[in-house]
Amino acid sequence: MEYNTSMILLFAFAFLAGIITVLSPCILPILPIVLTSSLGTSKKVERSRPYGVVMGFILGFTFFTLFLSTIVRILGIPADSLRLFSVFVIALFGVSLLVPKFQAMTEQLFAKMSSMIPSGQSRTGFTGGLIIGLSIGLLWTPCVGPILASVISLAITGTVTIQAVLITFSYSLGTAIPMFAIIRGGQSALKNVPWLLKNLSNIQKIFGILMILTAVAIFFNFDRTFQTFILNKFPNYGLGLTQIEDNKLVRDQLGQKQNTEVKPEDMGKPMFSLLNKKGITAPELISGGQWFNSDPLTLTQLKGKVVIIDFWTYSCINCQRTLPYLKDWYAKYHDKGLEIIGVHAPEFEFEKSPVNVSKAIKDFALKYPVMQDNNFATWRAYQNQYWPAKYFIDKEGFIRYTHFGEGEYDKSEQVIQELLKEAGAAELPTTIDNPTYTVSVGTPESYLGYKRIEYLANSTQLKPDERSTYSAPLFLGNNQMSFVGNWTVMSEYANPEKGAILNFKFDAKEVYLVMKPTNNNSSIKVFIDDKVQYPGEDVKNGIVTLEADRLYKLVKLPDRGIHTLRLEFQDNNAQLFAFTFG
Repeated sequence: MEYNTSMILLFAFAFLAGIITVLSPCILPILPIVLTSSLGTSKKVERSRPYGVVMGFILGFTFFTLFLSTIVRILGIPADSLRLFSVFVIALFGVSLLVPKFQAMTEQLFAKMSSMIPSGQSRTGFTGGLIIGLSIGLLWTPCVGPILASVISLAITGTVTIQAVLITFSYSLGTAIPMFAIIRGGQSALKNVPWLLKNLSNIQKIFGILMILTAVAIFFNFDRTFQTFILNKFPNYGLGLTQIEDNKLVRDQLGQKQNTEVKPEDMGKPMFSLLNKKGITAPELISGGQWFNSDPLTLTQLKGKVVIIDFWTYSCINCQRTLPYLKDWYAKYHDKGLEIIGVHAPEFEFEKSPVNVSKAIKDFALKYPVMQDNNFATWRAYQNQYWPAKYFIDKEGFIRYTHFGEGEYDKSEQVIQELLKEAGAAELPTTIDNPTYTVSVGTPESYLGYKRIEYLANSTQLKPDERSTYSAPLFLGNNQMSFVGNWTVMSEYANPEKGAILNFKFDAKEVYLVMKPTNNNSSIKVFIDDKVQYPGEDVKNGIVTLEADRLYKLVKLPDRGIHTLRLEFQDNNAQLFAFTFG
């Protein structure tokens, strides 16, 4: 009963989070579409359309949030194709507000489409609103808090439960309430303000233009640029909107939903606060490939030792930055009873190759055991979601501490020492002084394969799995890239031909790119702001040469800033997977 009550409270928090989402800076570009939905050509259409909009939004947002990744994977189409279809629908509604004859045609179409809807209110208005709502549901990209972020992360991995559906539905229902209020408020103003009623025809045309301009802005990704502008100009705007979800009850329930008793509020805490607690028994290791630096190991064999399980993949820059700390801890504490096992869970297909993994282990000078998890069996056993992720296991085989991502190195070493003391180790170092650094970036990780591509400015030209010629877009916004010339875009990577160009406007200090040569080595010219300057360590005289499947360090600026990267390809031999930034 306690669990059921807690879950109901979690749904309630999701509902409240949905209500306040309308204040988020991420929502501002969509609001004109919501407001424009208050217009109709008749009182019946006007009265029924808001109900169609909110129902369409609830159904659309819930469905696309949970199943968009599955749809894209099954149909083999980029996610932006569905986004562009919604933009097209919204533009058509804008045109219908401008052109009366076109409006009459669309309403006749809606009348035919709504033949299955019981009569009562105007089925035309309801159906038109439903289509608008479905389009908004696909375009709605809220600044999510921990509740919905947890649901989305599960959906990406294909895990959709009844709880996830109910949480997403609760969130969308909460968001629909202020949406409905905005639409009905607009209708009320049009009815009760004489001047607005007198000029209704002109207002309708203004709203039609506004709707078309909004569709054009979304088409050219100006909505994302506008959102970035707002957050840069007003960095505190929307900062506290997710605070309502950030409480112990929510964190506990999300931990249970992930099927783990390691509570998020305990992550990052020093070990002394956990000494009297027991986590769950650490799941056994399930090898999905070769072992390196050791014969195969099991946690049963390692009982009595302190074990760190480190999920990583060799082309991940965030993982790479944690390796020096792991190597240092292994050198300091291995003879005191510490074992580290690197679980290599590949993000890209080429990372499954034991030859590539072996070379990476040698390049990074790793001495501790590493096992391949090519089938993600161990990853799933730990309910893991992150690269890098570390699980600290005590002498009895219980997970006592976890840390996801970079940072908290001193606290992590304190955990190691406390667990070793419990295991009977003596003469441990008296000081803990790991080097610290900060990584400040404004541009997110960006993929180049159509399965996960998101920041391509000329995405309307994208043709999956076939050679296509791309022309430069008129405008390249912040955090956007563009293809120019001949490219073949596959699900995981993009393959440029000789003479092709890639442009990327980024906000960071360092730029990394995961690449793979095909039959022969590949050469790429690297420019920053149209000059050969600020080379990363893999760039010599303005050229990066691909000789292996790995992450390449392209740019190292003195400070973080907004710059434009240009890559010019000298041959047909490069496969480009993903950008990361530092």
